[in-house]
Amino acid sequence: MTTHIPDCPSDFLLFGAKGDLSMRKLFPALYHLHKEGLLDPATRITGVARVEESSEQFIASVKASVKQFVPENQFNEKTWGAFSERLHYLKVDFSKAKDFSVISDFVDHESRVMVNYLATPPAVYGDICKHLKAANALAESTRIILEKPIGHDLESSKVINDTVSQYFAEERIYRIDHYLGKETVQNLIALRFANNLFGAQWNQNFIDHVQITVAETVGIEGRWSYYDKVGQMRDMVQNHLLQLLCMVAMDPPSQLTADGIRDEKLKVLRALRPITQEKLAKNAVRGQYTAGAVRGTSCPGYLDEDGGKGGSNTETFVALRTKIDNWRWAGVPFYLRTGKRMPQKMSEIVIFYRNQPHYIFDPKQKAMVHNKLVIRLQPDEGIKLQVVTKEQSLDRGMALQSRALNLNFSDDDKDRRIPDAYERLLLEALKGNQSLFVRRDEIEASWTWCDKLMQAWDESHDEVKGYSAGTWGPIGSIALIERDGRSWHE
Repeated sequence: MTTHIPDCPSDFLLFGAKGDLSMRKLFPALYHLHKEGLLDPATRITGVARVEESSEQFIASVKASVKQFVPENQFNEKTWGAFSERLHYLKVDFSKAKDFSVISDFVDHESRVMVNYLATPPAVYGDICKHLKAANALAESTRIILEKPIGHDLESSKVINDTVSQYFAEERIYRIDHYLGKETVQNLIALRFANNLFGAQWNQNFIDHVQITVAETVGIEGRWSYYDKVGQMRDMVQNHLLQLLCMVAMDPPSQLTADGIRDEKLKVLRALRPITQEKLAKNAVRGQYTAGAVRGTSCPGYLDEDGGKGGSNTETFVALRTKIDNWRWAGVPFYLRTGKRMPQKMSEIVIFYRNQPHYIFDPKQKAMVHNKLVIRLQPDEGIKLQVVTKEQSLDRGMALQSRALNLNFSDDDKDRRIPDAYERLLLEALKGNQSLFVRRDEIEASWTWCDKLMQAWDESHDEVKGYSAGTWGPIGSIALIERDGRSWHE
């Protein structure tokens, strides 16, 4: 275990430490890293926020959150006591340069690497970087971690990246996409590149199509004014879904290094076929949820949510059909869908293999002869290979059935906890490993592709299609895949 401890202690500064992300995800993740012995004994964790409170009050609020979001059997007072000794608090107004002097007085560049996590709106990234520099709080080794979204289009992302890059070299900027920290996404690399069983067949000769679904049961959770300016395309497709697509589609890197992996992902994004205005009708569907019920609980429509305003054309659902124009994936469609107020919460990748070229069994059974690999990210992380076998019977001849070879990570060891994605990402940032973080040119390539699609929607005056909360999106999303003779994996 000690081999995974960062090489040197860190001064980890969490800007926006009183926010929901920090309290709900980041502090519990840091607690787990401490509990597992993965933090250097001398690493300090410092919350930075505008709120006027003592370190004791801050530590008490962190404890309340950790107790709420860490499973009861994972929390104990002795571990908390040792963890709390790492915690500190600094009151800083991010807009006031003079406030940042407390940071320069606090950090210790000679004995610790300074790692800044900006769990703040991107609008203040520039001020924080500028004021840190002006206060002489930065060193050559200082790192910065940025939360999404990195802009709302290509131009705004360039402005943010240009601003941050004035103060930090690219190799010290860590852009988070928390999906890349999920255990199953990491296992996808091992599955593809450590197993010739899959690696040799991971191309257009053997794979019929790929489906990627990220579904949420929740609505916009009181964020109407924010979400209405963003929509599902910017919120989910531009980052999470395209990153998952890259992990599925990329070629093997020559070396398992940060730039080796990211170089291959970039090639996929640049080969992704644009969805232009002429191709919009058959390749893209967007929807907006109306009143309905999810798991038996009635839900208001998007326009009727708190803060909602009539006439909004913002999408809460997107379904896309695209292709990758390279040798490996020539002719293979990739179907992507993501939405809010879906029947269930799940994130999964499904690889559908081609059928045998000559079918020798009962023609009535042909529709069920599908091999598929299901890679589930949530709620239960695991990998399932669906294979066709003969039914065990004396009277049914060569009757076929579909059976699953199931690798459920939570079943492997009931006492072993699957780490949260943020635990892995925080640990890798503390170690200085950028493999799980997104490089600037990846961000810009994904925005370039998304901007063209959103421009096509605008120019065609495309209206969102309604779908009832608790359903799998508008009827057009079903037609999008069924016109190819396929159907969504449910």
